Amino acid sequence: MDLTKATSLDLISLDQDLATKADVFQFLTHKLFVAGKIKSEADFLDAIYQREAESVTGFENGLAIPHGKSATVSEASFTVVRTKTPVTDYESLNPDNQVRLIFLLAIPADDQGAEHLDMLAQLSTRLADTDYRNRLMKADSAQAMLDLLGENQAETVTQSASVEGQGKLILAITACAAGIAHTYMAAAALKKIATKKGLRIQVEEQGAKGIEDRISMQQVNEASAIIYAHDVALKETDRFKGLPVVDVPVAEPLKHADQVMQKALDKSADYIPGSMTQANTGEDEPDHKSIGTEIKDSVLTGISYIIPIIIAGGMIGAIAVMMTQLFGLQTLAAHDGSWLFLLKALGSNMLGTLMVPVLSAYMAYSIADKPALGPGFAGGLAATMINSGFLGGMLAGLLAGYLIKWMKNHIKSEGVFSGFITFWVYPVIGSLIVGVLMLFVVGKPVALINTGLVNLLNGMAGTSAILLGAILGLMVSFDLGGPVNKAAYAFCLGAMANGNFVPYCIFASVKMVSAFSVSAACYLRKDLFSKEEREIGNQTWILGLAGITEGAIPFAMADPIRVIGSFIGGSIVTGGIVAFFQIGLNVPGAGIFSMFLLQNGVGSVVNALIWLGAALLGALISTGLLIVTRKQKLAK
Repeated sequence: MDLTKATSLDLISLDQDLATKADVFQFLTHKLFVAGKIKSEADFLDAIYQREAESVTGFENGLAIPHGKSATVSEASFTVVRTKTPVTDYESLNPDNQVRLIFLLAIPADDQGAEHLDMLAQLSTRLADTDYRNRLMKADSAQAMLDLLGENQAETVTQSASVEGQGKLILAITACAAGIAHTYMAAAALKKIATKKGLRIQVEEQGAKGIEDRISMQQVNEASAIIYAHDVALKETDRFKGLPVVDVPVAEPLKHADQVMQKALDKSADYIPGSMTQANTGEDEPDHKSIGTEIKDSVLTGISYIIPIIIAGGMIGAIAVMMTQLFGLQTLAAHDGSWLFLLKALGSNMLGTLMVPVLSAYMAYSIADKPALGPGFAGGLAATMINSGFLGGMLAGLLAGYLIKWMKNHIKSEGVFSGFITFWVYPVIGSLIVGVLMLFVVGKPVALINTGLVNLLNGMAGTSAILLGAILGLMVSFDLGGPVNKAAYAFCLGAMANGNFVPYCIFASVKMVSAFSVSAACYLRKDLFSKEEREIGNQTWILGLAGITEGAIPFAMADPIRVIGSFIGGSIVTGGIVAFFQIGLNVPGAGIFSMFLLQNGVGSVVNALIWLGAALLGALISTGLLIVTRKQKLAK
């Protein structure tokens, strides 16, 4: 397959002097922007860092494959850089990996570009080959590397060859968040170790193109075990009921393929292929998620599916409001049935009607797969009907997920009644039970709690509002995109779902504090910071404009207590100021442009000055604290 269709000479750079990961991402993103592959550098950098927060993209043998999936990508493509010296702060699966060869993949948010996705999948698979990777590392010019990428390589025979033979048949499914690099590299690693051990293997990739190399029922009946290597919910796992299961993160086969395969062999020791009767016993429990982990993954899955709805609904509503104000169309906007009225209603309904059912449905899907979607939507709709909001939606998703999970374990979809159970009992009975529970039992108390929280938020003023802002400010900067930050984000989305836009406005303003303060401290007192830290500081202010906190993580890692403490000091002040003036924002992800979309508060211009001024004041405080604490550290 000709990989040159997804890149070009302009996108290949050799022996560049790039010392940090931030330098690499900035350099490669600019290359993609100049080549017309992306529309916004800031949005694409945001997508890259969001992916980096999920798991590392450095591998071994000097290789890293970062990637970003975003609506700003015009055309699926990749760009390459080989650095003069290793990028020392690039985290890898192999801690000793010295990253020098970086392939940055740009993936569109939609499902278009299947041909390009084929190429990107092929790239990931080829890079798993040591010889091919070494030849790329030694290429003496951009043209030589382009020629290597365009080599007319025959389709790999690993898959077909490894399914045949006499050894045990092991099945596997791989899936990562972006659906590209880790998905295919984990598959290649499992095939390689299976061949080494004399085993047969069939790997199904659930990637950006959907399900590829689908496992057949004949293979299920012949298989001795199945390996789930994934970071996202897998599709159609009901096919493998009864098979011994090994469940690991998608990166695990890249680090410990031998151990993963051995675990599958150990679990299949007493299993008779085709019997499909020996369900996993207690010894398999460590491979299953704990209740806490399952609930956390369910909430994160649900939120990931509603983010596009929130952004689209918020932007459509904001556009309608701006058109009304700019062109004096208040009468038209108030007229029921007019195009402007309908446009504003579309945005409002995406947030008010569609968001909560989608949250519930995909939380349920994360727990019990596709049979839980119908009951999840029903529960979310019921939550909306009784005004239980975001909290009710989350409860409905958990109820639907665990109900259908219980039904699948106790009402087996087998034999003559398989179709009836799958397409009638699960969705109809499940939706009825969840709907009744939400409408008449557990939903009402949650609706009361939700109403109380909404009233509390709406009634906050003065000291109480400042306290809320300070707490949110602390959480946002506490771990810069980690679990505490994500908890604050979930709270802000919940408040937004209930019509209170102040918490998210606080969140958006505070996100700039850490990035701005790092840049300012490094600029004002170069003598206190190392060359690497100053290089990070040169970049973070740009990420701050895009609302990306993760850019400050490398800076904080060397001295977390002093640095994070400094960030929190300024963030508390920023959060308190925005909360005190009750400024709202209902459009997530707009970065610095949020200042043009603010609501309520004092007035449009003054709101923007307060919102940005609060971020700058917080950054100034954090800058001072960074300088003072660094002086104390050096004095010791």
